Amino acid sequence: MKRGFLYALLFVSAACTSFEQNPYRDVVRTLSVQLVYPEGYADRMRAGVAVTLADRNTSNSYEARTDAAGAVRFEVAAGHYRLAAFDKPDAVTIFNGTVEQVDLMAGDAAVEVPLEYSEAGSILIKEIYSGGCPMNPPATDSYTNDKYVILHNNSSRRRFLDGLCFATVAPYNSKVQSNPWTSIDASGNIVFRDYAAVPDAIWQFPGSGEEFPIEPGGDAVIAFWGVDHTQEYSFSVDLNREGYFVLYDQLLYPGSTRWPTPVPGDRIEERFRMRVVKKTGRSGEGGANTYVISNNSPAVILFRAPDGFDLEAYLADDMASTILSGNIVYSKVPWEWVVDGAEVSDNTGSSNHKRLRADVDAGAVAFSGMPQGHTVHRRLDEEATRQAGFEVYQDTNNSSNDFYERATQSLREL
Repeated sequence: MKRGFLYALLFVSAACTSFEQNPYRDVVRTLSVQLVYPEGYADRMRAGVAVTLADRNTSNSYEARTDAAGAVRFEVAAGHYRLAAFDKPDAVTIFNGTVEQVDLMAGDAAVEVPLEYSEAGSILIKEIYSGGCPMNPPATDSYTNDKYVILHNNSSRRRFLDGLCFATVAPYNSKVQSNPWTSIDASGNIVFRDYAAVPDAIWQFPGSGEEFPIEPGGDAVIAFWGVDHTQEYSFSVDLNREGYFVLYDQLLYPGSTRWPTPVPGDRIEERFRMRVVKKTGRSGEGGANTYVISNNSPAVILFRAPDGFDLEAYLADDMASTILSGNIVYSKVPWEWVVDGAEVSDNTGSSNHKRLRADVDAGAVAFSGMPQGHTVHRRLDEEATRQAGFEVYQDTNNSSNDFYERATQSLREL
């Protein structure tokens, strides 16, 4: 079959009107791309699917749209690139795919992009505040003990938080020398293990099934320390509020003297304390007595075990549910259990590593890492919001598109 291609042309000199006149024509490369839909979804192939080619060493990025056979072609300067494709054929279905390393230095190339199937979520991660804020003048240090995460019901039905689990995925930071949980195959695709490696602890919302509802358009706040941080740091947030959940366990995470108070504030009901259903890190002397995540680049997930699956029995069986890397024990969470995930990358350099699989999060939201009260926040879908009558946020399972860096914590507006 003869295929028509769409072109993304990079002109390396604005004065040139054709490649024949281009003095750098010898370093222009052609990349032919073919999208490959998962087994059973080949009939979803269509024209107009967005494919993005990003230069790994610069901020340059190029987008083109596929033809009806799922093909597209780029003509760009020789270099090293990252390729990403996104298709949302209906309100629920999402296809994402990436090729992490595309080498166009030696010559032209042709690559296939395997797409992963996923569905738009109902309970989403709306905001992650982990970077901290400035201390009160004249102090020049930063304060980072006021972390929080906000969840949002993006659906038109009442949902329940009961039993939903919260965790982060290793490595703690996006900037590491290598990620032991992934590898790169011969085609440049990231190969993940069958599970997410979870360090330190897994938290679970309390409740037996329908005790903690979240209404359409409603939010739920997870405070890492449920106190009014503004009492000591005016640029911080008040996390001592009714209805806020808190990551506090009297035995495993009792806090320490560096926090404003040794226990959650007086407005945090005890029933809103989340449960530690698995702790692999050490406690007490020589270990952590507060739960922390990366300041600049956490990878956060929400997950549920399948209906009828005994999660507590699974987590109690260390042979089945944990793995040792170095001298650290990690819990294994199958990717299929993940309800939503958001990956934050430290944009102060280029050595970031992916930690979430493409069907969970095909990208990462870049964060400046500055402790100025900045957060990463999900983008509002204005058209869907108008139709629904409540706030609906963008959900493409790609944090590069779905999130942005916000200048102030949203909870400071309360």
